[in-house]
Amino acid sequence: MNAVVILLALGAGVASVVLTGAVRRLALGAGLLDRPNERSSHTVPTPRGGGLAIVIATLAGLVVAGLAGEVPGALVLALSAPGLAVAAIGFADDRRPVPARLRFGVHVAAVGAALVAIGGLPPFDIGGLRVAGQAGGVVALVCCVWFLNLFNFMDGIDGIAGAEAAFVSFACAGLLAVAGAGAAFTVPWLLLGAASLGFLAWNWAPAKIFMGDAGSGFTGFAIALLLVHAMRAPAFSLWTALILTAPFVSDATLTLLRRGLRGERWYSAHRSHAYQWLARRWRSHARVTLLVVALDVAIVLPAAIASMRWTDRAAPLAALVLALFLGGAGLAGAGRPERPVA
Repeated sequence: MNAVVILLALGAGVASVVLTGAVRRLALGAGLLDRPNERSSHTVPTPRGGGLAIVIATLAGLVVAGLAGEVPGALVLALSAPGLAVAAIGFADDRRPVPARLRFGVHVAAVGAALVAIGGLPPFDIGGLRVAGQAGGVVALVCCVWFLNLFNFMDGIDGIAGAEAAFVSFACAGLLAVAGAGAAFTVPWLLLGAASLGFLAWNWAPAKIFMGDAGSGFTGFAIALLLVHAMRAPAFSLWTALILTAPFVSDATLTLLRRGLRGERWYSAHRSHAYQWLARRWRSHARVTLLVVALDVAIVLPAAIASMRWTDRAAPLAALVLALFLGGAGLAGAGRPERPVA
């Protein structure tokens, strides 16, 4: 890792800390507050929109990295223009509710444009079935749009989204570096991870500011796109990507399925994710976030390392990890009908 990369990562982290504080002051002055209601997991009016710092710090670092020749221009473009569109529609929704169809349309268009810019999803096999070309493009589009939205769904208690973004980012940077991938693969992850940590300094429980849809949408978009990009690197596969995102994918997907089976609207506000049940049961956001981080370090990271070390066993390993997290989410209450917790 050269000095330029280290300075870029440090700069993104410091910029994120400073910018989050600036956004907080502006939000307080403008009255842009998330006020508690029956669907909230917080009890005090709190400024929102702090995730804009992640957007600005990450993209500014990427532009500099691109000019320095560390990151290809196509990847910078794929993350910046579509990413700004996702952040913009999220920021608009933070200020005043935006119709779900409009948000969804922007998400699909942004993800589609970004995938085209990076050359789409590399071919891969599922049970002997080759997925490539247009079929691969459809798979990538659906998965990336879903992850963008599920990351927003999982941003419901203090620190959890920022901590998960930092973990996935730094884990990917480390795994790709060890695998021999170049700066084009590792630098974007380092920038996103550093920016997420900078925001987390303000968002850790008790949160002084929330990420907001602008930040959560952009962060989910960036992680999804960079995972697709990482599949071009040695040994990094779809299965590694699934392992790294298993905690969020399991909770959000199981919750959506159970609510959908009851006929509830998947996009309506609720507090039935596993992490939300635990936060109310334990009366602590920090304990739940620390649990997720601990599971990331104890289960997710070793499994991701193993999936890249023994690529022929990556698929069953990913299935095992997903099964473990789906089971844990189910036991914690993911998608269970809401009722008072004793």
